[in-house]
Amino acid sequence: MMPLISFITFAVLIGFLLDQIIGDPRNWPHPVVGIGNVITLLERHLNLGSPKARRQRGVLLTCLVVGGSYLLAWAIVWGAKAIHPIFGLGVSGYFILTYLSGISLLDAGQSVIGPLERGDLNEARQRLSWLVSRDTENLSVGEVVRGTVETLAENFVDGILSPLFYAALGGAPLAMAFKAISTLDSMVGYRNERYEEFGWFSARTDDWANFVPARLSVPILLLAGWLRRMPVRHAYRMWKRDAAGHPSPNGGNPESVVAGLLGIRLGGVNIYHGKSHHRAEMGDALHPVNATDIVHCRILVRTATWLSLLPALLLAYIR
Repeated sequence: MMPLISFITFAVLIGFLLDQIIGDPRNWPHPVVGIGNVITLLERHLNLGSPKARRQRGVLLTCLVVGGSYLLAWAIVWGAKAIHPIFGLGVSGYFILTYLSGISLLDAGQSVIGPLERGDLNEARQRLSWLVSRDTENLSVGEVVRGTVETLAENFVDGILSPLFYAALGGAPLAMAFKAISTLDSMVGYRNERYEEFGWFSARTDDWANFVPARLSVPILLLAGWLRRMPVRHAYRMWKRDAAGHPSPNGGNPESVVAGLLGIRLGGVNIYHGKSHHRAEMGDALHPVNATDIVHCRILVRTATWLSLLPALLLAYIR
């Protein structure tokens, strides 16, 4: 039987390469869709009662969804390996493929570039609205670009580095648990009347899960910037100066580095449901933000994605 270390290493490599070749298999069975359906069902029955009760039930929701996702993935991979190790490897690789967003993240950036290059600002605003939760109807070209770059930077961790890290650490089951945490945060981790109490534990769990990968993103992005002849020393200074000011304990790490490498300023005023919210600025505005910054950001993220593979394979091998 194939040794466990080799099994996980090969599964990570297969999942990564499949993501780079075919991207997100939208018309295939997708574990994250199933996780989302379970969250919707449980939220309907658990998000009730007093604030204290909703807070406690939010903890229960996280434990049920994350623990259940891990056990289900473990059982499926174990059953597939029992049939044949190669079949188990294929199932694990497919699971890891569905957790990664390498190509789909780059496609998301490209979907905004196209309308901007055609001068269709309304279409660019609409495309950005598919990627962010802020209001986009009245954004300028620079604000559309800023929102896109922020999305690419932050999701490099959430959609690429973190899934790779957990897949390398514990195979498809642990990566599935991470995606369950990430999906919970995206569905119930909001600070509003409905989810302030119920989703607090899901949001905190997502912060904890991304803590290490977010910090690993700093040297990886700086190395990618060096390979692309970007201002690495300036980016390092921006990270040291600005990362801690981000409202997220993790988001400031990739965003401040990317801002420094591109020589632009991220953050500022965002509008959510008609209300203004100020987000700490990241980086210095060495030049006005323009559509070319999305192009450079996509190149940077693509390079950093491939650089992330080597430490992931090393971690899978030595664990």
